[in-house]
Amino acid sequence: MKTVVITSNTSWYLYNFRKNTILALLKEGYRVVAVSPQDAYSQKLTELGAEYCHISIDQGGTNPIKDVASFFGFVSLYRRIRPNVVLNFTPKNNIYSTLAARFVGAKAINNIAGLGMVFINENLTAKLARLLYKISQPRAHTIFFQNDEDKALFAKHKLAPLDITDRVPGSGADLSRFAISESDDDGCIRFLLIARMLYDKGIGHYVEAARALRAKYGDKVEFRLLGFLDVNNPSAVSKAEMQSWVDEGIVNYLGTSDCVEDEIAKVDCMVLPSFYREGVPKSLLEACAMGKPIVTTDNVGCRETVDDGINGYLCEPRSTESLVDKLDLMINHTHEQRLAMGLKSRIKVENEFDEKIVINKYLSAVERALSE
Repeated sequence: MKTVVITSNTSWYLYNFRKNTILALLKEGYRVVAVSPQDAYSQKLTELGAEYCHISIDQGGTNPIKDVASFFGFVSLYRRIRPNVVLNFTPKNNIYSTLAARFVGAKAINNIAGLGMVFINENLTAKLARLLYKISQPRAHTIFFQNDEDKALFAKHKLAPLDITDRVPGSGADLSRFAISESDDDGCIRFLLIARMLYDKGIGHYVEAARALRAKYGDKVEFRLLGFLDVNNPSAVSKAEMQSWVDEGIVNYLGTSDCVEDEIAKVDCMVLPSFYREGVPKSLLEACAMGKPIVTTDNVGCRETVDDGINGYLCEPRSTESLVDKLDLMINHTHEQRLAMGLKSRIKVENEFDEKIVINKYLSAVERALSE
């Protein structure tokens, strides 16, 4: 039996974003080993039928000693597991797990799900990250990009040979789980932002826009936030900041949820004013699948989810004024107009972002890696 390892910087990510990939690999008869830091979702991975191994990864940190320890942790694990193929997700895994896989003779298949701040900043950390990509990525068997701009950027900086690269439509959306769900027509327009609570995701602009539109429309509009708070990231929103916004009556913070579809179903529009280099945001794809119009930035990864004026609106990155304008347009549509835009979202995700497309790409890549 061939062994496929699947890695990420959280077990939460593997369970919530790659559950169906794991199930598809198991169905094909592979031994599947999930490698990620232990959290509340690690046990859920074993319940799917995968084996689980803990790895220590300093997700948002820049301590080189911890990163070297992660690399040797991968090497130690892979010597014991003896994988044939390793599927890597999230940045540090793409780097250190790829190098460790090469060390033990396994083939690495990487997913570049957005390049974050690596190509936005010119600080020492960003330059070091680019160097590590340049060292590690040519040693991968296949590199999947979620948008063409990231692929072009890799080519421009000569970070990996183009003949090992391919494109997938984000993480895709599970069209059976995320079905069309119409919001209530009760006179209140509800917006939702799902993401890690990072300023890079446009949280500050969303809050400022909410403040302006609540002042204009009062209780006729509501702004909700869902996602991890106070995470290990320089751009993180603190618990105190979030609580101050909630106390002010600007936003409602919903915490986290394993059933995001329940929250998406209740709202009229999904929003993500990110200026981070996204892959293709899964929250937007899932909202599209549920028939919701989208307001997001004309930014790498985000723009792929919106045909401007058809299933939503694109605003300028880092511009609260532009975001307010687009949200105002959505507020002034009738309920029926918003539903019609949402149906266009569903059609778009069916045609371009079905999760089955992504899973089949991975199964084919694993098969190729094993045959070479």
